[in-house]
Amino acid sequence: MYELERITIEAVSAIVCFILVRFMLKPFQLTGESRYLGLPIGFGFLGTSYAFSAFSFSHILDFNNTAWVQLFFRAFAFLFLAVTYYFSKSTKQPKLLWNLTLGALAAILTTLIMLAVFSPQNMFAIYLTAQMYVRIFDLICLFYISIHSLNSHIEQPDPTTLMIPLGYILLGIGQFSVLIWVVDKSALAFWAGLVLRLAGLGLFLYVSYKVFYAQRKGGNNEDYSAPR
Repeated sequence: MYELERITIEAVSAIVCFILVRFMLKPFQLTGESRYLGLPIGFGFLGTSYAFSAFSFSHILDFNNTAWVQLFFRAFAFLFLAVTYYFSKSTKQPKLLWNLTLGALAAILTTLIMLAVFSPQNMFAIYLTAQMYVRIFDLICLFYISIHSLNSHIEQPDPTTLMIPLGYILLGIGQFSVLIWVVDKSALAFWAGLVLRLAGLGLFLYVSYKVFYAQRKGGNNEDYSAPR
């Protein structure tokens, strides 16, 4: 029931994330600095997790093989975003430490995905329990990112930058709603979580398009794709 709606929401979420990656890669393409890779990698992982979910519910991929993969990708997406915002606090930009952290996270993610793909029978039994803890972890990451970006907005008030913490807050409330669904299987909480996710991603898309359009018009050259 509601499979088509679920597949559609997952597919739209993935497409929006990949569009955001295109916008967010521009600072790295212009500067070549690896510190600008955090956001596109994070949203790239997030989009990939949504794509895996869409393929699973459409039965293109076996859910037993992809359930852990999409769970890991989503958790590491929020972790990459949180780490990116954490390092953005330093004015000295510790490039070596950032690069080492980036490499370590990529290695851990690769190892976990290989375990999930090549030995799903040993991991699926604990999937439902792990799903709850991973979503709590996602919620913690989003809480940190929301506070960080909100503080940045307070330091430099701007109507556009206000939408960035608002987007993360919507994603966080959406994660909390889905967490409620994991615990008590409330259909209302589940669909509310998906709608809030789309609303949060929609805000990011609006901000990215507005900045990109302004840059093309030669107006605002400020980079809102960088952590704030």
